[in-house]
Amino acid sequence: MLNTLFRRSWRTAPQSQASLIRHCRREYIIDFKKEPFQARPGRRPIECDTPLEAVECIRSNSRVFVHGMCATPELLIHALCEHAQANDLRNIEMVHLLTTGTAPQVLKYKKHFTDTSLFVSDNVRNAVDEGYADYVPIFLSEIPLLFIKEDYVMDAALIQVSPPDRSGYCSLGVSVDIARAAIAGSNQVIGLINRHMPRSHGEGHVHISHFDYVYEHHTPLSTFRAPQKTMQEIEAYKTMASLIATELIEDAATIQVGIGEISKFMYEDLKNHRNLGIHTELIGDGILPLLESGAVTNSHKREHPGKTICTFVMGSKKVFDLIDDNPSINLLETNYVNDIGVISSNPNVVAVNSALEIDITGQVVADTIGLNVYSGVGGQMDFIRGAALSKNGKPVIAMPSVTSHGESKIVPTGKKGGATTTTRAHTRYVVTEYGIVDLFGKNLKQRCEAMISIAHPKHREFLYNEAVRRFKHVWNPDYYPTIAH
Repeated sequence: MLNTLFRRSWRTAPQSQASLIRHCRREYIIDFKKEPFQARPGRRPIECDTPLEAVECIRSNSRVFVHGMCATPELLIHALCEHAQANDLRNIEMVHLLTTGTAPQVLKYKKHFTDTSLFVSDNVRNAVDEGYADYVPIFLSEIPLLFIKEDYVMDAALIQVSPPDRSGYCSLGVSVDIARAAIAGSNQVIGLINRHMPRSHGEGHVHISHFDYVYEHHTPLSTFRAPQKTMQEIEAYKTMASLIATELIEDAATIQVGIGEISKFMYEDLKNHRNLGIHTELIGDGILPLLESGAVTNSHKREHPGKTICTFVMGSKKVFDLIDDNPSINLLETNYVNDIGVISSNPNVVAVNSALEIDITGQVVADTIGLNVYSGVGGQMDFIRGAALSKNGKPVIAMPSVTSHGESKIVPTGKKGGATTTTRAHTRYVVTEYGIVDLFGKNLKQRCEAMISIAHPKHREFLYNEAVRRFKHVWNPDYYPTIAH
């Protein structure tokens, strides 16, 4: 097994020499031969004529990493499913973040596989709920640590890359995130070479000698579009985006935000800001107008000044083209991008994350709906904590006040079985279309008061009555003019 060690290199955070807040660059100390940046002398991959030939090395009881996001190597996944069926292989564990495509390993071929999501996507959500796939709650920042544990054997990795350049380096393109660590920690690496994969700058370069088998097939990458929203939800997102952009984000702020409607509208509202910085997990099409406006210079960041930093890209070909050979955008590993110390070393970090529901004391549920897993822990806590420790930072949770069915997302208590993603001690700014509240330093009764004030008016009376029942306290009716007392 690969001899590995995990090391932290510490230095005092630049904003305060006396501060105990420190940031770290987590680094692998790995067998030199497995460092993806370094060529492995005397090694060349076997060039396969078919995708089936590329995956024939995989046997029963193997653990296989699958490259995710818009880099999902769907051709290799289907080939592996056919290989497993033809040879009656069993108990092949597929490990991955969000993936695109149909995920046939949890459908037609499920008897041959176990599926383990590190972040649940819609193509495996039902399988997880029904019990023939599973989920690992884990911070995005710590997944690379899992991959290099001595007792976590990764037998193979299915990776999609660009063709090698003249020096022999392929690019992980749109998805560096945890893929680099998977390559370093896998016993065998199987590559799908695709000229449509952009060559991104940062830490995504992998020398061709690290691949054991490669198959070349050129087809456009999978694209991503956020799920369709109702007009009511779109209006709510527009209002929240405007509130965040005008009241919470100042010039020279460093921004983290996810993908979807709120990022699209928020980026649009930020075009008149100046000297913004981007340090985020992902970027999508929504960022294009903001970059074109000149509002982003990254000039006030302490980490990677002048560069937009992310760890993966999801969207259309437009954003894929944006990162192709673009030195102003760097894709780095999650154990660095999501490191709390790295995040907090940038000043004025505003981290905007979402929720499925929040209770009246500030407990945030973002990855489950009751007993059912919806997504994953991801990087929410990484950025919420990092923003809180940043000088003048603002950790933000934003969500519409109601679901598409009109149910309140602000609740007296979370649904039975729901998992807390961000604790109430970490929750600070909460935004709905009805306003912004800051929960920092507030006691439980004050938190109830604040949360009910940004709930949908038709649900405030119910929430108020539940708060009275829970805390044995009657609030001043003037706080809630929409409630009849």
